[in-house]
Amino acid sequence: MTNLTHIESDLAHFYSAISNCTQALSDDPDVLALLLEDKRSDQTKRAYATDVRLFFGVFNLEPTKENILAFLKLPQHQALQVVLKFKAELRREQKAEATINRRLSAIKSLAKMGRKLGICSFTLEDVDCEKVVQYRDTTGIDVKTFASILAQCDRADIVGKRNYALLRLLWGNALRRTEVVNLSVSDFDPNSKTLKIYGKGKGNQQETIDLGESTVTAIVDYLNSRPNITPNSPLFVSVDNWKAGNRLSGDGVFKILDKLCKAAGITKQMSPHRIRHSAITAALDSTGGNVRKVQKLSRHSKIETLMRYDDNRQRVQGEMTDLLDNLV
Repeated sequence: MTNLTHIESDLAHFYSAISNCTQALSDDPDVLALLLEDKRSDQTKRAYATDVRLFFGVFNLEPTKENILAFLKLPQHQALQVVLKFKAELRREQKAEATINRRLSAIKSLAKMGRKLGICSFTLEDVDCEKVVQYRDTTGIDVKTFASILAQCDRADIVGKRNYALLRLLWGNALRRTEVVNLSVSDFDPNSKTLKIYGKGKGNQQETIDLGESTVTAIVDYLNSRPNITPNSPLFVSVDNWKAGNRLSGDGVFKILDKLCKAAGITKQMSPHRIRHSAITAALDSTGGNVRKVQKLSRHSKIETLMRYDDNRQRVQGEMTDLLDNLV
């Protein structure tokens, strides 16, 4: 982190505002607390709290209520200087572009909340984010390899039944890990062969998706092996001695997949999201690159995202490179 002695004099007003905080500031709201309360995801809350702490840490300060209020009451040009110094420090630390953008987003959200509350008069719209190329690597595994992972599930016991149903769902519907772990038994309807999920960025709005016959059969078989389930029970639960019956965590899903992949002899690092990538790519292969249809499966809001999958699937850049190589 940058020492105070290395902060240029144009930031002096920031420290002056901090040191001159009066009792009047205590009458203002706790902006950070209100910002975190406004977020649905616990993961987002933790990330924002960490990013705000790191922002003030660059200037050897703690993110106390008084320090945050002093920052939010800075004039426009001085607030920009402070945030740009923070961005420059992240670059000096060689943070990834996505990491820089996430941390800047937290500070921008803090300022936005301050404006809503009538405390902050500046905007950080002039602080540009880093350019990030999304989905540079959409590679996963092919259908045959995924089948070998499924084969590792011993469906003679509840562990194997759960893992098989879980993998079927991840593959057949290209679900995200968080979408799977948030499911309850009542979200699954075997008669209509549907599942209600909370999609990414949908908040409390559920969407209904259709399930394949094999996935429905696998989930029913798994649920029939579980005792004492109710409609409010988690759909996927831990079955170990320590956490038996508790909702399966995202980390738990990752560990299950990692163990099965190693048992299948797969050396490539796999994750639930890689299974999603694999399913989307397999769907594009099977439909001859019909991105409109596959968009319904992936639930990506932008068709451009699917085009990146399709380009990677067809190895377009490699094809052009081979063409140029053969010209000379």
